[in-house]
Amino acid sequence: MEKKTVVVLFGGVSSEYEVSLRSAASVLRNIPRDRYQVVMLGITKDGRWLEYTGGIDAIEQDTWQQGPVIPAIISPDRAAGGLLRIQTGETVHVDCVFPVMHGEHSEDGAIQGLLELAGLPYVGCGVLASATCMDKQATHTLLEAAGIRTAPYQAVVRTELAQFDALERQLACKLGYPMFVKPANTGSSVGVGKAKDKDGLRKAFADAFRYDRKVVVETAIIGDEVECAVLGNYSDAAASVIGEIVPHHEFYDYSGKYLDDSTDLYIPARIPADVSEKIRAIAVQAFAVMGCTGLSRVDFFACKDGSVVLNEINTLPGFTSISMYPKLFEAAGIPYPELISRLIELALSKKGC
Repeated sequence: MEKKTVVVLFGGVSSEYEVSLRSAASVLRNIPRDRYQVVMLGITKDGRWLEYTGGIDAIEQDTWQQGPVIPAIISPDRAAGGLLRIQTGETVHVDCVFPVMHGEHSEDGAIQGLLELAGLPYVGCGVLASATCMDKQATHTLLEAAGIRTAPYQAVVRTELAQFDALERQLACKLGYPMFVKPANTGSSVGVGKAKDKDGLRKAFADAFRYDRKVVVETAIIGDEVECAVLGNYSDAAASVIGEIVPHHEFYDYSGKYLDDSTDLYIPARIPADVSEKIRAIAVQAFAVMGCTGLSRVDFFACKDGSVVLNEINTLPGFTSISMYPKLFEAAGIPYPELISRLIELALSKKGC
């Protein structure tokens, strides 16, 4: 069987650039080379596109730009067939793109829009699902309309801070302390803060507004933090086993996810079997409601009374060696290399290839 050419796209102009490098390194180490011809295409922090042909370790260490690179882009001109090498004008036919990218300009529909223009199959959700899952206010709105419970919340834009005292009174009355303040369009807990009082709320706003023009403030939900991985296209999707996260920090922040060993993971989660099944069913329902394809990781709070609250949907979850998405499916009997193959085949089938 002839190998398919797959572009693994990484990096990006995003606050989650470093996470992307770690995820991409793991994908590159596990993608079945007997089935796929791999092209590595990186985007630097300042937005330069470079085809990279060096070792994988340099990607993880963020020294890849100093290695063997040439300027190359995904061309929106469908006649190019995928990759365009800028200096020579040479084109490379591409069968599928795996955007191993996180955060703004990456999982918010921007890259997906380019790939749609190029007519290329790609792993993961489409433009609309990516954009609406990335925007926390839009996620709340659509899930609530479908009858899926989320945390009580309020969206806030920067101009409202001019009347901070009145805003704080409103939020304290509606949501109560403690509350979480989140940039509306970041992931990996970037810019997220937990406010326990008025001064904490002021600081959390200052941090969150560094990353977005809009933030979402949510009631802090008391419950076990659990995650469910979903694999498939639209309503034809399946959920993994449930994993549980026990952070040693105040909450499951960026450091706990990627930089240290301060988080305990339990697979399967230490919750009742009926609650696990409820979470799996809601995860698949939410996946379909949001129009997701390929993959998503759906995060929940499992409350002591047996109820569950959906926290967020991540359409391009981390793929590092310690990330929950591949770990959850590995526990379900799908090894990492096979998971990558299934994601690529789902992308090809979505395009009818």
